[in-house]
Amino acid sequence: MEQDKIRNVAIIAHVDHGKTTLVDELFKHSGMFRDNEKVTERLMDSGDLERERGITITAKNGSYEYQDYWINIIDTPGHADFGGQVERVLRMADGALLLVDAQEGPMPQTYFVLKKALENHLPVIVVINKIDKPAARCEWVVDQVFDLFVKLNAPDDVLDFPVVYASAKEGYAIKDHTDPVENGGNMDIISQMIVDHTPAPSGSPDAPLQMQVGTIDYSPYLGRLGIGKVVNGTLSINQPVVVARRDGSIKPVRISKIYRFSSDEKISTETATTGEIVAVAGMDDVTVGVTFTDPDDPRPLPLIDIDPPTISMNFIPNDSPFAGKEGKFVTSRHIEERLKRETLADVALQYEALTDAVGFRVSGRGELHLSILIEKMRREDYELQVTRPRVILIEKDGKTLEPYEELTVDVDEQYQGPVIEKLGKLKGQMEEMTTSNGMARLKFKIPTRGLLGYRSQFMTDTKGMGMMSYVFAEYGPWAGDITNRVSGVLVVKEPCTSVAYALFNLQDRGKLFVGAGFPMYQGQIIGEHCRSSDLVVNPAKGKKLTNMRASGSDESVVLTPPVDMTLEDCIAYINDDELVEVTPKSIRLRKKSGVRIKG
Repeated sequence: MEQDKIRNVAIIAHVDHGKTTLVDELFKHSGMFRDNEKVTERLMDSGDLERERGITITAKNGSYEYQDYWINIIDTPGHADFGGQVERVLRMADGALLLVDAQEGPMPQTYFVLKKALENHLPVIVVINKIDKPAARCEWVVDQVFDLFVKLNAPDDVLDFPVVYASAKEGYAIKDHTDPVENGGNMDIISQMIVDHTPAPSGSPDAPLQMQVGTIDYSPYLGRLGIGKVVNGTLSINQPVVVARRDGSIKPVRISKIYRFSSDEKISTETATTGEIVAVAGMDDVTVGVTFTDPDDPRPLPLIDIDPPTISMNFIPNDSPFAGKEGKFVTSRHIEERLKRETLADVALQYEALTDAVGFRVSGRGELHLSILIEKMRREDYELQVTRPRVILIEKDGKTLEPYEELTVDVDEQYQGPVIEKLGKLKGQMEEMTTSNGMARLKFKIPTRGLLGYRSQFMTDTKGMGMMSYVFAEYGPWAGDITNRVSGVLVVKEPCTSVAYALFNLQDRGKLFVGAGFPMYQGQIIGEHCRSSDLVVNPAKGKKLTNMRASGSDESVVLTPPVDMTLEDCIAYINDDELVEVTPKSIRLRKKSGVRIKG
């Protein structure tokens, strides 16, 4: 493949601004699929969790042909919790497509991903997406994007960025948002812009081999695959190479298979030359950041710098009375093996053994980052317990510093009062406020601790109509004590099976998390008390029977549907003396063993 005909471009954006949908349309309009071929929606979101949640969790690679050019696409996550993926895959790219919603404009993750692209000195093409929205405001969004470039101290040549307007959902792109959409439209304008404004990959095919692994894939036949861009040299099957590892050591390996990408599929090839993005097999323990290089003249590429984790949780073996009944992998050894395997592919994740108990302290970029890992583990038949998330503090110049987030909130003006009040109690400081068409955009700087568990409260206060997103800002001074939950909980007195009559009588005491007919154990949390104290209850207490019966004396029991708590809700809800028990079939809340209930 000719080097000057290759284009490597990363698609970056805030979460849910349409990256994966845009990639779908670029593939479809390239003619890579037959007219009668059924193409999966959001083709690049291949994981079950990605399809269920509608977000990209891991970076993906794909390619398509435009005229006589080969365009390699890197689809990146938009959520800041998976920012470690963005940082490393941008090393493969020679340019970036920045997608911005035509109504929302730049959001916190837009700032984050653009900052990373500019740090890698990538030329940026701005795509104003979702212009078919009734409330689209394209000119305002372009002005906001320009201000964002200025805020990030972008060089003058980058400030003159090209702009294209698109509706990925409808499958068209136009040069000006006032232009008509002719013949149903297509995506050729974006492809042409990639060719015109993204440089061909640099490097020399005659230089010693250099290829740094940016992401990891897995093949059931070949094991782990390292994906990266050939920066210099040429790679061939059965070619002896050495791998420069993260610890500085050198290991000889032999390349057994090389794959190119065609749409979202891997195509076997004999060789790969400078500028190509390929997947290679041959090293069982390949990790992110290692460099495949020439054995006679090894030249490791600089290691990838990753932003430090801000949140940690303890993963401990399940010791509840129901331990081992639903899961297959239940011991601390099983948990450690799984965590070790995850850190090979996710360099933003760290873990260490606890010194005062059995289990592991797992650190990541945010609640979502860790909850996705827990959800993956339970789907793989793991059984474990996790503690309340805690922020990672640092000491500097004798002062304790904690992480702060830059929070952006979009709400209807009628709900902004409760939001401002609640965020004020959580030590949030409002830095900016704008209103337009009955909507308010509020920007806060708030300790990460204040956001733990706040999302459900936010959705309640805004009647489910608000939007909040945040990105790590900096480490700042300790903000003082923050109370996230003021209510106590309803705790089961003894092992039993819940009955409707007992739950009916407990409804006045608070909100229930479970229904009738569920087995329970002592110390399990089944609801939220309406007061600040905890309450020990008997959810199996039946109606006393007598030999005196009268017509109409037995009333039917009508239960209010229990609160449906997701894994993220449970993790955010618990206090320091409580745990979330996670199994393949159940998610339960419980008090820690030996905790005395405070009534």
